[in-house]
Amino acid sequence: MFTGLIEELGIVKSISARSSGRLFEIECQKVLNNTKIGDSIAVNGICLTVTEIKERSYKVDVSKETLDISTAKHFKVGDRVNLERALSFSDRLGGHIVTGHIDTVGKIVETRKEGDFYIFKISYDKSFDKYVIYKGSIAINGISLTINEKFTGMIRLNIIPHTFNVTNLRYLKRGDLVNIEFDIVGKYIENFIKESKDSLSEGFLISRGFSGGGIL
Repeated sequence: MFTGLIEELGIVKSISARSSGRLFEIECQKVLNNTKIGDSIAVNGICLTVTEIKERSYKVDVSKETLDISTAKHFKVGDRVNLERALSFSDRLGGHIVTGHIDTVGKIVETRKEGDFYIFKISYDKSFDKYVIYKGSIAINGISLTINEKFTGMIRLNIIPHTFNVTNLRYLKRGDLVNIEFDIVGKYIENFIKESKDSLSEGFLISRGFSGGGIL
């Protein structure tokens, strides 16, 4: 579990092919503090398990499934990536609940500076619109952000200078791809409503002794 508050910008140091995935080495410093093999670190919002630790870097194995649903398949040596260690019980939840399980890949369709702020418009498959609400939360490359405007298959984000300067948002441009994780609360609500509708069928009510408003 993560908060979407980025701790450090890492650099992709090396990429090695695996039989059904890839091995990435990430150069960094801060997130190595108290980190051990088996811990989780979010890389551009992707929850990945640490398999090896060096003095100023660590390695992670990335499965074919993760490569298929995220931007990890496009990583290149030298790329800057957002890093966040998994949440501990003593931490403040300053962002929102982020699982590190990517829902889809979005595309940046516009970036511009407006006063002190930075405006990003990001498109995605419109089938995910049901998880998007005005002033709701969303994780872009693992960054907890607020949705400032909603369109069909697209959102507008207003990025404060601090977030822009300490994440890899400042390196992104129109046409670049980003990892998107929608707010898990919306997914739970959708599932709960679906389960409720399924359970309140005529067959369910009859099996519980109800029929036509009376008790059998």
